[in-house]
Amino acid sequence: MAAAKGRTNGFAIGITAAVVAVLIALVGVVVWLNNKATDPGAVPKSAIINTDTGAVTTGSGKDKVAVFVDFQCPICKTFEGEYGSKLQALAKEDKITLEYHPIAILDRFSQGTNYSSRAAAAAYSVAQETPDKFLDYLNLLFENQPTENTPGLTDQQLIDYAKQVGADKAEATIKANTFFKFPTAQATAHKIQGTPTIEINGQRLDTSKQSDVAKLQAIVDQK
Repeated sequence: MAAAKGRTNGFAIGITAAVVAVLIALVGVVVWLNNKATDPGAVPKSAIINTDTGAVTTGSGKDKVAVFVDFQCPICKTFEGEYGSKLQALAKEDKITLEYHPIAILDRFSQGTNYSSRAAAAAYSVAQETPDKFLDYLNLLFENQPTENTPGLTDQQLIDYAKQVGADKAEATIKANTFFKFPTAQATAHKIQGTPTIEINGQRLDTSKQSDVAKLQAIVDQK
């Protein structure tokens, strides 16, 4: 009986050890998948790019306005049409510090071509290779924004628009989709749920509140 009991206990211990091993393996897989999902891939670098936050910065004014945009987002295009040129002009005069964050949350609306990620990656390519052409490129992408649920612009079109603004040096980086993962990783890091997302001096605005819209308008209306 004692021998039988010993064999039973040994069997139970063996089963427990096997279960523990499987659980450890599963935890390892989950951790690996999570790390893979948040892996930023290659990080763009230049004088105007903050490699930690993904911000592409213009101007050096006291007030900082951060704008998170997805190039597939029609509301972002509307926002840029209403506020973009004014904010950019203020930044060029160093009346504000303007940060653009090209991110990707709308890849599902481009028929499998991942246009949001590709367009944002192209914008980062321009910001890295020809920093002074970034705003021109951003504006051109919004001017030629494809409608949702279409394939979006091709990589060649993204390259052609870069050349149109004088950012020829970005061609190879765009073609290679070097920064493809970075926009999605930044969207996750900043917990972006919708675009455009606007922050003023680190405070995220709720654009459904008139008081928050007034804060943005006050920035835009400054002389």
